Amino acid sequence: MAHHSLDLLDKKILRLIAEDARIPFLEVARVCNVSGAAIHQRIQKLNNLGVLKGSQFVIDPERVGYETCAYVGLNLKNPEDFDSVVDALRNIPEVVECHYTTGDYDMFIKIYALNNHHLLNIIHDKLQPLGLARSETIISFGSAFDRQLSIAGIPVEDEE
Repeated sequence: MAHHSLDLLDKKILRLIAEDARIPFLEVARVCNVSGAAIHQRIQKLNNLGVLKGSQFVIDPERVGYETCAYVGLNLKNPEDFDSVVDALRNIPEVVECHYTTGDYDMFIKIYALNNHHLLNIIHDKLQPLGLARSETIISFGSAFDRQLSIAGIPVEDEE
Protein backbone atom coordinates (compact mmCIF):
# COMPACT_ATOMS: atom_id res chain seq x y z
CA MET A 1 0.00 0.00 0.00
CA ALA A 2 1.31 3.38 -0.93
CA HIS A 3 1.78 6.05 1.68
CA HIS A 4 0.80 9.53 0.54
CA SER A 5 2.37 12.69 1.91
CA LEU A 6 -0.12 15.23 3.12
CA ASP A 7 0.53 18.94 3.38
CA LEU A 8 -0.92 21.28 5.99
CA LEU A 9 -3.99 22.13 3.88
CA ASP A 10 -4.78 18.44 3.22
CA LYS A 11 -4.54 17.74 6.93
CA LYS A 12 -6.81 20.68 7.81
CA ILE A 13 -9.38 19.55 5.24
CA LEU A 14 -9.30 15.98 6.55
CA ARG A 15 -9.80 17.15 10.14
CA LEU A 16 -12.84 19.21 9.17
CA ILE A 17 -14.57 16.61 7.02
CA ALA A 18 -13.79 13.79 9.48
CA GLU A 19 -15.65 15.75 12.16
CA ASP A 20 -18.61 16.46 9.86
CA ALA A 21 -18.82 14.80 6.44
CA ARG A 22 -21.74 17.07 5.55
CA ILE A 23 -19.84 20.33 6.10
CA PRO A 24 -20.23 22.51 2.99
CA PHE A 25 -17.06 22.87 0.93
CA LEU A 26 -17.45 26.65 1.12
CA GLU A 27 -17.31 26.44 4.93
CA VAL A 28 -14.16 24.30 4.66
CA ALA A 29 -12.71 26.90 2.27
CA ARG A 30 -13.53 29.71 4.71
CA VAL A 31 -11.90 27.93 7.66
CA CYS A 32 -8.84 27.05 5.55
CA ASN A 33 -8.66 30.55 4.04
CA VAL A 34 -8.62 29.30 0.43
CA SER A 35 -11.10 29.32 -2.46
CA GLY A 36 -13.96 26.87 -2.82
CA ALA A 37 -12.36 25.66 -6.06
CA ALA A 38 -9.16 24.84 -4.18
CA ILE A 39 -11.14 22.70 -1.72
CA HIS A 40 -12.91 20.88 -4.56
CA GLN A 41 -9.53 20.16 -6.19
CA ARG A 42 -8.00 18.92 -2.92
CA ILE A 43 -10.98 16.69 -2.13
CA GLN A 44 -10.80 15.25 -5.65
CA LYS A 45 -7.04 14.68 -5.23
CA LEU A 46 -7.59 12.93 -1.87
CA ASN A 47 -10.29 10.75 -3.47
CA ASN A 48 -8.05 9.87 -6.44
CA LEU A 49 -5.17 8.96 -4.11
CA GLY A 50 -7.49 6.71 -2.11
CA VAL A 51 -6.94 8.73 1.08
CA LEU A 52 -10.69 9.37 1.15
CA LYS A 53 -12.91 6.37 0.54
CA GLY A 54 -16.24 7.89 -0.39
CA SER A 55 -18.86 9.20 1.96
CA GLN A 56 -21.84 7.49 3.48
CA PHE A 57 -24.52 7.71 6.09
CA VAL A 58 -23.91 5.37 9.02
CA ILE A 59 -26.88 3.23 10.02
CA ASP A 60 -27.16 2.38 13.71
CA PRO A 61 -27.78 -1.40 13.58
CA GLU A 62 -29.57 -1.47 16.95
CA ARG A 63 -32.05 1.21 15.84
CA VAL A 64 -33.10 -0.95 12.89
CA GLY A 65 -33.51 -4.13 14.95
CA TYR A 66 -30.05 -5.74 14.97
CA GLU A 67 -29.52 -6.27 18.69
CA THR A 68 -26.55 -8.64 18.54
CA CYS A 69 -23.05 -7.71 17.42
CA ALA A 70 -20.52 -10.53 17.30
CA TYR A 71 -16.94 -11.05 16.23
CA VAL A 72 -16.09 -14.47 14.84
CA GLY A 73 -12.64 -15.94 14.36
CA LEU A 74 -12.66 -18.41 11.47
CA ASN A 75 -10.30 -21.32 10.75
CA LEU A 76 -10.64 -22.91 7.34
CA LYS A 77 -10.33 -26.65 6.66
CA ASN A 78 -8.49 -25.77 3.45
CA PRO A 79 -6.59 -22.47 3.61
CA GLU A 80 -6.30 -22.53 -0.20
CA ASP A 81 -10.08 -21.80 -0.26
CA PHE A 82 -9.40 -18.42 1.33
CA ASP A 83 -10.42 -16.28 -1.68
CA SER A 84 -13.64 -18.19 -2.34
CA VAL A 85 -14.59 -17.98 1.36
CA VAL A 86 -14.03 -14.21 1.32
CA ASP A 87 -16.25 -13.96 -1.79
CA ALA A 88 -18.94 -16.03 -0.05
CA LEU A 89 -18.72 -13.86 3.08
CA ARG A 90 -19.34 -10.76 0.92
CA ASN A 91 -22.69 -12.31 -0.02
CA ILE A 92 -23.82 -12.66 3.60
CA PRO A 93 -25.46 -9.30 4.40
CA GLU A 94 -25.03 -9.67 8.17
CA VAL A 95 -21.23 -9.87 7.77
CA VAL A 96 -20.07 -6.25 7.78
CA GLU A 97 -16.29 -6.66 8.14
CA CYS A 98 -13.74 -9.31 7.23
CA HIS A 99 -10.08 -9.06 8.23
CA TYR A 100 -7.04 -11.10 7.28
CA THR A 101 -5.24 -11.86 10.54
CA THR A 102 -2.22 -13.41 12.13
CA GLY A 103 -2.46 -15.60 15.20
CA ASP A 104 -5.18 -18.11 15.99
CA TYR A 105 -7.52 -17.39 13.05
CA ASP A 106 -7.33 -17.39 9.28
CA MET A 107 -9.75 -14.47 9.26
CA PHE A 108 -11.82 -12.44 11.68
CA ILE A 109 -15.32 -11.16 10.86
CA LYS A 110 -17.89 -8.84 12.40
CA ILE A 111 -21.56 -9.80 12.23
CA TYR A 112 -24.79 -8.03 13.13
CA ALA A 113 -27.76 -10.26 13.93
CA LEU A 114 -31.33 -9.56 15.01
CA ASN A 115 -30.80 -11.57 18.19
CA ASN A 116 -28.81 -14.55 19.50
CA HIS A 117 -31.07 -17.06 17.73
CA HIS A 118 -30.50 -15.26 14.41
CA LEU A 119 -26.73 -15.29 15.12
CA LEU A 120 -26.88 -19.05 15.69
CA ASN A 121 -28.66 -19.48 12.34
CA ILE A 122 -26.05 -17.36 10.54
CA ILE A 123 -23.21 -19.41 12.03
CA HIS A 124 -24.89 -22.76 11.40
CA ASP A 125 -26.54 -22.11 8.03
CA LYS A 126 -24.24 -19.56 6.37
CA LEU A 127 -20.76 -19.86 7.90
CA GLN A 128 -20.30 -23.58 8.61
CA PRO A 129 -21.03 -24.60 4.97
CA LEU A 130 -18.07 -22.44 3.86
CA GLY A 131 -15.66 -25.18 4.96
CA LEU A 132 -14.70 -24.14 8.46
CA ALA A 133 -12.48 -26.32 10.62
CA ARG A 134 -13.67 -24.31 13.60
CA SER A 135 -14.87 -20.89 14.66
CA GLU A 136 -14.89 -18.87 17.85
CA THR A 137 -17.63 -16.31 18.50
CA ILE A 138 -17.34 -13.33 20.81
CA ILE A 139 -20.53 -11.36 21.45
CA SER A 140 -20.12 -7.63 22.02
CA PHE A 141 -22.18 -6.03 24.80
CA GLY A 142 -21.59 -2.61 23.28
CA SER A 143 -18.97 -0.35 21.81
CA ALA A 144 -17.05 1.86 24.25
CA PHE A 145 -16.18 4.08 21.26
CA ASP A 146 -15.95 3.95 17.48
CA ARG A 147 -14.03 6.62 15.63
CA GLN A 148 -12.08 7.61 12.56
CA LEU A 149 -8.31 7.58 12.65
CA SER A 150 -7.09 10.79 14.25
CA ILE A 151 -5.55 13.15 11.71
CA ALA A 152 -3.47 14.80 14.47
CA GLY A 153 -0.75 12.15 14.39
CA ILE A 154 -0.37 11.99 10.62
CA PRO A 155 2.91 13.60 9.54
CA VAL A 156 2.73 16.65 7.29
CA GLU A 157 5.29 17.10 4.52
CA ASP A 158 5.85 20.75 5.52
CA GLU A 159 6.87 19.73 9.06
CA GLU A 160 10.34 18.51 9.91
